[in-house]
Amino acid sequence: MSAPTASDVKVLRERTGAGMMDCKAALSEAGGDLDKAVEILRVKGQASAAKRSGKATSEGVVASYIHATGKVGAMVEVQCETDFVARNDEFREFAREIALHVAGAPTPPAVVTTEEISDADRDAERSVHARKAREDGKPDDVIDKIVSGQLTKWEKEIALLEQEHINSDRHEGKTIEELRAEVASRTGENIRIARFARFVVGEE
Repeated sequence: MSAPTASDVKVLRERTGAGMMDCKAALSEAGGDLDKAVEILRVKGQASAAKRSGKATSEGVVASYIHATGKVGAMVEVQCETDFVARNDEFREFAREIALHVAGAPTPPAVVTTEEISDADRDAERSVHARKAREDGKPDDVIDKIVSGQLTKWEKEIALLEQEHINSDRHEGKTIEELRAEVASRTGENIRIARFARFVVGEE
């Protein structure tokens, strides 16, 4: 098998932000298939980021986005491990993209992760779907499956990390978690979205 061409390595680096040697290795493993090489790098990057997930995140930035109308805005705190990364342009742009998403998401996120959803909120949502299923005349064994499926769907709809970025064309349909993992991989640090707030004029 021939070695990856310099042009393919360049294209892969532009698409993923990975290092040259990593790109060469991924292309070799993928047999020259660029799309497969991208997937290989994503998997490795997410694995690397997972290893660092326990690292302390005492640095970071607060980013904001205000819609052109001036009636909708958002602020988000994104944390990292070092001041060096906190000043990195890519890290800051990521934070701003998250603020933009929070401001404009069709379903405004309520929590960062599904783990943050309270038991009370889960129970309330479960009750709504169970009652509806009973009103539709569904048997008990089917109701359990319906409620479980609807609950999982709801959790993903309101958790920021599970949402697909609003700018799907620019970010290739990736979720916020996928974008976070990519930035973590490229910076070599644990990147964490700590909290966010969304403001709409006239809403409490």
